[in-house]
Amino acid sequence: MREGETRWAVGLISGTSMDGVDAALVGIRGPAERPVVRLRAFRTFPYPASLHKRLFGLAAGRTTTAREISTLNFLLGETLADAALAICHEGGIAPRKLAVIGSHGQTVFHQGSPPRGKGGSYLGQRLASTLQTGEPAVIAERTGAPVVADFRVADMAAGGHGAPLVPLVDYLLLRHPKQGTVALNLGGIANLTVIPAAARPEVVFGFDTGPGNMLIDGLVRHFTHGRKAYDAGGQWAAQGKIIEPVFRRMLHAPFFHERPPKSAGREEFGEEFLRKYLLNRRSQSPANLLRTATELTACSLARAIERFVFPQVRVHHLIVSGGGAHNALLMARIRELLPQVAVHLSDRYGLLIDAKEAMAFAVLAARTLNELPGNLPGVTGARHSVVLGKLLKVGRV
Repeated sequence: MREGETRWAVGLISGTSMDGVDAALVGIRGPAERPVVRLRAFRTFPYPASLHKRLFGLAAGRTTTAREISTLNFLLGETLADAALAICHEGGIAPRKLAVIGSHGQTVFHQGSPPRGKGGSYLGQRLASTLQTGEPAVIAERTGAPVVADFRVADMAAGGHGAPLVPLVDYLLLRHPKQGTVALNLGGIANLTVIPAAARPEVVFGFDTGPGNMLIDGLVRHFTHGRKAYDAGGQWAAQGKIIEPVFRRMLHAPFFHERPPKSAGREEFGEEFLRKYLLNRRSQSPANLLRTATELTACSLARAIERFVFPQVRVHHLIVSGGGAHNALLMARIRELLPQVAVHLSDRYGLLIDAKEAMAFAVLAARTLNELPGNLPGVTGARHSVVLGKLLKVGRV
């Protein structure tokens, strides 16, 4: 492809909130190391309630069967294919014109570091592992487009955490010749990319800081019996007060004291964490518990930046994306805790806050198609750069 030509790609992802599939149709042109990426169409396709319940139960570690895992893998493949076809229709691009579809799928298990104790051992060696569902063969067959999926495993095979993977795209699209930048994604888990001024790829670093929306959303679902999935604008939490003893106990969770590189998921901040620290406080109001969970997100990421970023890089801008960017209370606390940094939404840089991750996996898939690496070892801890994902093309005879 010549640099002036536009290559169309679709990115698909469902995050730790498991509320549906984010689908982005993007046009990519220019050189691989400084691409120009433009969003053509974006939408979130909510999961049917029954599918959400089954996926959530699987990710929460509830007892299941191999049959259920296999069925969900194919069922989610159909769901992802439908989302890809729908976003192509909305963007006016025929699926046959796509260069590639990048499907992150749905993570149902992720443990970026070897587990403590005996679990996860193989011949006496403790192993990290990850599992994303959403059969790519189904997506390729339904759309007729090449599909790249299973992005995380190559990085983990090379000794990395398999996450976060968006930082390479942050580097490609947000680096600045004179100013240091931190790109913060507030999804279920909060993660950041640190891009020094005039940075080369090897000096970029990043990591998961802890919960983003995961605890907040979990509390909302619990107190509304599933009728609501998030605290709109942080309005519910704004009515409460921080429960200081609980807040201090949560800040002592082991993850917050680990040095980067590190990654987190539902295994660290899911139902077990909620039950241990928050859901056993029956004397406390929902508003107080939500306020405390919101403060944990804001404070843990601010502390991580102060401890692991400021001593190494002069930061001018914090660029925020993800669902948590809609939470006015959370954003206000981030600005209060980090007054020395200008805080902006990624919309300002042409990256729609809700679409950025889906856009990123379209870009990563395009790199895989060109046999270019998609990870940053300084972020994931991998021994070297790797080409991410598994490429599947429809073969008809």
